[in-house]
Amino acid sequence: MSEKIGLRAKVVLLVLSLLLVTVGTGAVTMWLIFRIGSVLAYVIDNNVQGLRASQEMETSLTVENGFLTFYLLDGNPEWLNRIHTSRREFDEWLTEAKDASYTERQRKLVDEIASKHSGYAHLQEKVVERYLSGDREEGYALHLAAEKDFHALRDLCNSYKAIHTRGIEEARSGIRSQGRFINSMILFCLPAALIIGVVLIYILVNNILEPIRLLAAGAHAKNSEIRVVNEVKELTKRVSSLMEDVDHTQTQLQLSQEHLLQSEKLAMVGKLAASVAHTIRNPLTSVKMRLFSMERSLGLSETQKEDFEVISEEIRHIDNILRNFLEYSRPPKLKIQSISLSDVVDMAIQLLKHRIESYGVELELYRQRKLPDIEGDAEQLKEVFVNLILNACEAMVDGGTIIIREEEGIAEPFGHVLVVRVRDNGPGIPESVLDRVFEPFFSMKEEGTGLGLSIARRIIEDHHGCLNVRSKEGKGTTFTITLPCKEDRAWLRS
Repeated sequence: MSEKIGLRAKVVLLVLSLLLVTVGTGAVTMWLIFRIGSVLAYVIDNNVQGLRASQEMETSLTVENGFLTFYLLDGNPEWLNRIHTSRREFDEWLTEAKDASYTERQRKLVDEIASKHSGYAHLQEKVVERYLSGDREEGYALHLAAEKDFHALRDLCNSYKAIHTRGIEEARSGIRSQGRFINSMILFCLPAALIIGVVLIYILVNNILEPIRLLAAGAHAKNSEIRVVNEVKELTKRVSSLMEDVDHTQTQLQLSQEHLLQSEKLAMVGKLAASVAHTIRNPLTSVKMRLFSMERSLGLSETQKEDFEVISEEIRHIDNILRNFLEYSRPPKLKIQSISLSDVVDMAIQLLKHRIESYGVELELYRQRKLPDIEGDAEQLKEVFVNLILNACEAMVDGGTIIIREEEGIAEPFGHVLVVRVRDNGPGIPESVLDRVFEPFFSMKEEGTGLGLSIARRIIEDHHGCLNVRSKEGKGTTFTITLPCKEDRAWLRS
């Protein structure tokens, strides 16, 4: 009897230890993930928002100062209207900066920027008044004073930006520290769980299972001992359940590591987006203003106009990369309204009409009738179709055909759905990478950011639909967009 009690105590102790290690590890990991998620949300809601606001304020300020210079050069009153527009944009971003400020120092800095900008705007008005009255000498002196205020304002915006940059860096360091702690805990707990499991199996096999097996074999011919067989089945079920719990815990630990990597990647995306915006968008804005001014004021030949179009296209390409990074780090909210998916497809095709022709690609649209209205964001859905069509064009380097087919039908678990298929007859996607095409930062193009399809899938999922891909090398690729529709009627095209 004492030996049986001693054995049961060993088994119970080992099982409790294993459960304590797995449950404790899972609980601590979940708590740390919650903490990391809270920190990341705080960084995105405040620091990234503040960085964006400071950058946009600096951009609006630069544009405002540039338009004043243009007005003083040619006296065109249109520049005055643009100055007022830039001021309104500056005030809007200033309001967002106030909302993103969470320390007394940040609020004081924003108030100082507001006060300084008010004085700078008043000084600009005086400059305009002097030039209008013909007193250009006094106006020029005031303009120089306004330039000093402009540089002071830009320095204040940079100081505000630096505060949020430090906040992102501190959050990133905290996430990394917690990630190292989780890794250390996992490296300690997994071997401990493994050792406990091995000891438990040894005891079960040598002290429990083998005697039970012998008991069952000896009782097989005895009707009175049939009950023992049922107990063995029950014991087998319990052991299987225990092993499933261990497997589930290991899966949860792997998922926790993936969530940590994704959280760190998102934090780096926020910093990278701010860094890229700080480095590129100021000179990019200046280039765009000067191109606009030169195109309006110069008499260009056809060749020069083509050069201007090429330059403008490259600037749009750079701006698109910046927008993708910013959109991925902080997705815009949906502007829900009643729209027709057919209208969205038409808008995307019309927008890309010349681009499609430049690739030597033909586009065929199959539509039996206009699709019914759904609740969605037309601009974001248009971005999805633009991305898919451009990807198809770029895949078919020697030209080809894009087929867009609109359908309506029934699909589980959505019920009544609208389906749009975008198919090309390009080289297709290799099977080895087909499962990775929607991963962030994965791209098969040398100049691609790897965010287009990831953003497209997120937009469709935000509309409670799904985006899938089917491809075969040498036979083209088909992307299928499925969106739920609340209307009861349904038809299906073959």
